[in-house]
Amino acid sequence: MKTGDAIGWFKTKFGTELEKAVAGTPFSVDMLTAIAYQETGYIWSVLVDKQLSLQKILQLCVGDTIDAPSRSEFPKSKAQLVAAPRGEEMFRIARQALVDMAQYIPGYSAMVRNADKFCHGYGIFQYDLQFFKDDPAFFLEKKWCDLAACVAKFIVELREAMRRQGWPAKSALTDPEKVYVAIAYNQGSADLKRGFKQGHKSDDGRYYGENVCEYLGIAQTICFGAPAEITAPPRRTAAPLPPPTPVEATDDVYEVDVRESTLHLRSEPKIDKPNPRANVIAQLPAGQMVVRISGKEGDEFFEVETSLNGAHFRGFAAAAYLRPVKVPKAIPVVVPAAAPPTDGIVAVYMPRKAGTITRRADPAGPQSLNEPGQPQRNAESAAERCAQLAAIIDWLAVDKPAHKRYQPTGGGTTFCNIYAHDYCFLANVYLPRVWWTPGAIEQLAKGETVEPLYEKTIDEQRANNLFRWLCDFGPRFGWRQTGTLTKLQDAANLGGICIIVAQRKIDGKSGHIVAIVPETDDQKTKRDSDGSVIGPLQSQAGVTNFRYRATTAQWWKGKQFADSAFWIHA
Repeated sequence: MKTGDAIGWFKTKFGTELEKAVAGTPFSVDMLTAIAYQETGYIWSVLVDKQLSLQKILQLCVGDTIDAPSRSEFPKSKAQLVAAPRGEEMFRIARQALVDMAQYIPGYSAMVRNADKFCHGYGIFQYDLQFFKDDPAFFLEKKWCDLAACVAKFIVELREAMRRQGWPAKSALTDPEKVYVAIAYNQGSADLKRGFKQGHKSDDGRYYGENVCEYLGIAQTICFGAPAEITAPPRRTAAPLPPPTPVEATDDVYEVDVRESTLHLRSEPKIDKPNPRANVIAQLPAGQMVVRISGKEGDEFFEVETSLNGAHFRGFAAAAYLRPVKVPKAIPVVVPAAAPPTDGIVAVYMPRKAGTITRRADPAGPQSLNEPGQPQRNAESAAERCAQLAAIIDWLAVDKPAHKRYQPTGGGTTFCNIYAHDYCFLANVYLPRVWWTPGAIEQLAKGETVEPLYEKTIDEQRANNLFRWLCDFGPRFGWRQTGTLTKLQDAANLGGICIIVAQRKIDGKSGHIVAIVPETDDQKTKRDSDGSVIGPLQSQAGVTNFRYRATTAQWWKGKQFADSAFWIHA
């Protein structure tokens, strides 16, 4: 059973009971589903098709036969378990649990041949046998076969994990915080500076936290019921990116009232005179609606909340440029299309003569690559998608002098736009190398057929053009903005396609665009003590070409740029 199907089955079967269990807690059905799949999904996803009862499936959700020296907690061995009060009885139960489960899970069949092997983890959330001395009844009475008892025990353990993280009083958790609590459940505590690369490391190289993040995203796309309804994304190869954050509707709605520019949204209610863009987090266009969070008449700044191209922003805006809306409306939230358009204004590529090959070793041009054996991103799991993206980066080898397509010229011309296009193109995501001219778009919008003709109906797209294209057409092709570097990097780590693009103040001057790429064991982003990304992992062509680099220098806030944005694509 594939991951999405398995998670859908789990939510359909247990969603109602889990919803009751998490009521009044900071946890969610999706969080519990994600951890359940990480802990025992490899068992119950196999058992679903065996015509077993739910009771039997729950009974077989046991595992972990690791002994000393790899195990440090009680019981390290059969001898240590048997020596404990009622330990002989517990060993018989633990041994039989292994024998029963191994009938269905081939990976454990070899373990059965060792008469001293037994299970340490019990129930869908793998309550560990280390707690046998304090809570023998749970194990001896086989309470892990009872979903309610299993979940109740797990909620207690999650609250304890929150306490260890220093969050005992939190009444709500963000999605990243849910992942950190899951890591703490797995390994005792989570170090926020390390991101999600923590906890048990799977055979595929992914860490416990990374897997829970992926499964949480998948769970959030599925509505439990019968049958399970998958809301988005429909493609199995799409990264399970979180949906855009909505803005709570209130009666305190304002409209941005500017004439010749945009309104700066700042992280603080002040302007740094030496560098006025230093604390700018977004630029709000005329007509953008915002909700006032705090501030009163006469204040220089209002704290506001809004959604821009699918990105959620909260910050401070100059009150003088905010006009109250007489008839309050809901703040629209852009949701990217699940599939690119097949008629009207569709994707376009530069035509080429039959039989010609566009290579990395060729000078830069308007055609997309078509070398034999090009890598691509088309996998179903985050681990495989990230590995494929790493293979794309290595294959493009942007820093290799022989790859003339990306090398800056002596006249100062750089090719960030071409590298970004190639990265997206190989990842099966559309970011145009050429795009329709305004006249061609007008014809296409009328349903007319337009032939792609260079510099007549299509033009090359540079970084400045791509900044505008993403705002105007990006959501039709699956792109949406996101508001923070942390969300941007987290999306990349799920195998999503992520970019930062900046538009120059002087249109004839070059803007810049870079890919934000998945972290690897060797290449890491930079995070602060709270776990927030302050230096995303970048890959670029430019004045300097590099495959990977994480830096806290926020180049997109340079004085030469008029605006910048973070964009993500599943």
